Amino acid sequence: MTAIATKSNYNADAIVALEGLDPVRKRPGMYIGGVGTAGLHHLIWEIVDNSVDEAMNGHASEIVVTLHKDGQTISVSDNGRGIPVDKHPKTKKPALEMVLTILHAGGKFEGQNYKTAGGLHGVGASVVNALSKELTAVVRRDGAQYKMEFERGKPTTKLKKLKGAVRGSGTTITFTPDPQIFPKTTFDTTLIRARLETASFLHRGVKVTYVDEVAKTKESFVHEQGIVDFLNKVLKERKARPIHATPFSHSVDDDMRIEVVLQWTESTDEHVRSYVNGIPTGSGGTHENGFRGGLNKAVRNYIDTHNLTPRGVKITHEDIREGMVGIISVFVSEPQFQGQTKDRLNNPEVQTSVEAAVRGEIEQWMNSNRSIADSIVARIIAAARARAASRAASEAVSRKGGAKRTMLPGKLSDCLSSGKMQSELFIVEGDSAGGSAKQGRDRNYQAILPLRGKVLNTESATLKKILDNKEIQDMVASLGCGIGPKMDIAGLRYGRIILLADADSDGHHITTLLLTFFYRHMPQLISDGRLFIAVPPLYRIDLGKETYWAKDDAHREEILQKHGGRAKPEITRFKGLGEMMPKVLWQTTLDPAQRQLLRVEVDDQLETDRVISDLMGRDASARFRFIMDRAADAEVDV
Repeated sequence: MTAIATKSNYNADAIVALEGLDPVRKRPGMYIGGVGTAGLHHLIWEIVDNSVDEAMNGHASEIVVTLHKDGQTISVSDNGRGIPVDKHPKTKKPALEMVLTILHAGGKFEGQNYKTAGGLHGVGASVVNALSKELTAVVRRDGAQYKMEFERGKPTTKLKKLKGAVRGSGTTITFTPDPQIFPKTTFDTTLIRARLETASFLHRGVKVTYVDEVAKTKESFVHEQGIVDFLNKVLKERKARPIHATPFSHSVDDDMRIEVVLQWTESTDEHVRSYVNGIPTGSGGTHENGFRGGLNKAVRNYIDTHNLTPRGVKITHEDIREGMVGIISVFVSEPQFQGQTKDRLNNPEVQTSVEAAVRGEIEQWMNSNRSIADSIVARIIAAARARAASRAASEAVSRKGGAKRTMLPGKLSDCLSSGKMQSELFIVEGDSAGGSAKQGRDRNYQAILPLRGKVLNTESATLKKILDNKEIQDMVASLGCGIGPKMDIAGLRYGRIILLADADSDGHHITTLLLTFFYRHMPQLISDGRLFIAVPPLYRIDLGKETYWAKDDAHREEILQKHGGRAKPEITRFKGLGEMMPKVLWQTTLDPAQRQLLRVEVDDQLETDRVISDLMGRDASARFRFIMDRAADAEVDV
């Protein structure tokens, strides 16, 4: 029995010091962000980043990533210098063993071996080793080949020099994630492919090969034009039509290497991809701030210099950047990332350097290309006028801070608790289902907002139409945090927003429509982990005295195969949530102790944008292709 430290026995014996790689296994989230899909694939990125570091410093020209036949084992190989294998003078251990078993051991601290690098903390390879069931390292150096094996971060063999001479140099790391750490250890081949292709754009001339032994495919990426090619791909994926043929492109390699490419399109949103030393920074940082600041100042200077300021309308930063698609990639010798997952850059000096470089170059480019610049300014003025026209409607539904109870929609059944983080808002399909949810909920912390009528497809709707929609007005008013650029997450009135629709195809369609709205117009709900999807049952299965709930046809068959021999099953298919008794809805869907919730997450921004555009946009041919490609595998819900 474990002793619990109390006020009387809290002494030195209660202090635990984790040694070696134990901290990584004990708290993996501190090192990879979590043990879900993103954390699992972060293991690959850590090893790939090490190979990329060799390439960006001129020591490697090719990287090969292999997904093995089991779908759970990855190999990353490069033709770089190879991790050193000689013994360290202090520890007397091979350098390879130190890199893979000791946190903060690496060759990137002194700045002598790498001018720029993505991995500067010296923890990436050792973290992957700690969280792997098995890991094997093979190093080629000085005409020989060396091998060492590990299990869950601990060596199982000594460093071995293999027989025979070999040509070239490099490192190959093969690892299998530990199922004791990760609930799911199967890799997503689409996610891997996209990340590797992005790496080839950011490091022009480097050949990146992806071998998928599961699908039996092999694909190589190499892009001599770098991020210019990347911009063309992003525009194509987003189906964004440029308003000028030639993009702005600038590259400088001085104390800091800065690469920028951008183009204005007919789209109504801004889309920026930013990278530091080849690592995607999804949360931006000082380099992104410098890019936006330089862009805004350059455009304003051009407008002022040529007397193009419109009458009766104020141009904002949002107007300048509306429809702009841009990519910024910087290479910094000493990047200061926010956390080991490297999602945000914090170097203050980078903002100043990027802003100065971008401002001067864009202003010169616009003055040298007057016809392009004037078309961009015309597009900005049109955006400003459209924003002014919709401002009144936007202010009608955009609320700063928490909404007062007297201003809430009449159909909202609010909860009694004023504690934001503990409260939940269920957005429910239909009045009938809303009635059952109201009766079945725990009114202390669960609020219910029923939706009446058809949910608007916001992907194809104008901003005015969206703001005029009664259901959207009610949702935004209930949430209390505003919409679009004025959204303030601090004003959100609930800790969780849960979409609750029928378990059939119609319910899935309604959920998809709501997800489209939140992704496009309230994305911070997703990035903050506040948006969830409830999983109500589609079937009730009675087997003797036992009752089971199945969320779909496959789950029903799984239950019948597992328990069907006990008695003749009585199966009831729910036509909708409104058919459920309030007690049943509580037991299966609302009760935190028994329910299942799916957190809405975005792992790949590019793929998410493409799918939403294809499925919900105006172009019906994209949906037709999607349906025809999957028609053979579809199960029709009738």
